[in-house]
Amino acid sequence: MTTPPERAAAFGPGRVNLIGEHTDYNGGLALPFAISDGVTVRAQRLSDPHVQAAATDLGERDEFPLHEPPAAEGWRAFVRGAVAELQRDGVELPGARIEISGTVPRGGGLSSSAAMEVALALALVALAGAPEPDRVALARMCSRVETRWVGAQTGLLDQLASLCGREHHALRIDFRSLEVTPVSLQLGGHHLVTLDSGEQHAHAGSGYNQRRRECEEACRRLGLDSLSEASVREARTLPAPLAQRTEHVISENGRVEEAVAALAGEDLPRLGELLNASHASLRDHYEISTPAVEEAVARLRAAGAIGARIIGGGFGGNVLGLLPGDAAAPGGAIEVRPGPGAHLLSSA
Repeated sequence: MTTPPERAAAFGPGRVNLIGEHTDYNGGLALPFAISDGVTVRAQRLSDPHVQAAATDLGERDEFPLHEPPAAEGWRAFVRGAVAELQRDGVELPGARIEISGTVPRGGGLSSSAAMEVALALALVALAGAPEPDRVALARMCSRVETRWVGAQTGLLDQLASLCGREHHALRIDFRSLEVTPVSLQLGGHHLVTLDSGEQHAHAGSGYNQRRRECEEACRRLGLDSLSEASVREARTLPAPLAQRTEHVISENGRVEEAVAALAGEDLPRLGELLNASHASLRDHYEISTPAVEEAVARLRAAGAIGARIIGGGFGGNVLGLLPGDAAAPGGAIEVRPGPGAHLLSSA
């Protein structure tokens, strides 16, 4: 029997969703990719049944009992939730000293929360000497942390993108079957950048949960399990804003399939058109844009972007732009490329 390690460390990447927004919790399709920025968690075994946690970027600390940790807010809720949910899944965790650091901006729509959940889960499972769970099962556990402990009714997009990321590829995720298919992300000299709108968002405190409730009400009225089963004709029988929410989900699923085809055919102008159409739907049908976001989108397009859209939960955060190789991105924009998924680090 292998002796559990005294230390363990893991990295969870943030993610950019190329297209397919607010479709995950509606049983639809999305096309995200993991990025190089993310969250690193280093854990050290303790002899007593307590957890000591430090968020080094914030200069904040927390301490709580290993068994039945009480609720908390902010980053502490993620740590306590990960500890509690892993134990609920049967992982026998030891007491631990945890150090959390990250390079992905918080509240920017690049999924810093999922990156932290994933890194926490991998590091703690390794520290326990337990076998790593199936990555889809691990994504479900991380999603429960957000739902039960943070109060954000997120889907599985962020967690699956972080856990299953692959270099040079996006991931076509079907949220009905949870099938994950790598899609080569060759941009033919174009490049993708993110630009911060300057407005932070938080899923639990924004209109995100309200959008989920509206989708659930639309499903109830139509007698469907998910809005991805709806037709445009059915959507138009619903009152506002439920009709608009449903129409977005239907059209966005179609745009994901078209984006996969555009990438396969190296049709970058068509991909740009799809990004623009996605943004228009998110702005007009899903109503998650803000003046600050619109200004950031306009800056990218003025710089030559052939496609630009809001990414993440909305109500602020980053926007994504697809620029030709000879176009100079506006100040503050950061190039993003697909990178590997979450993994353990050899140096703990």
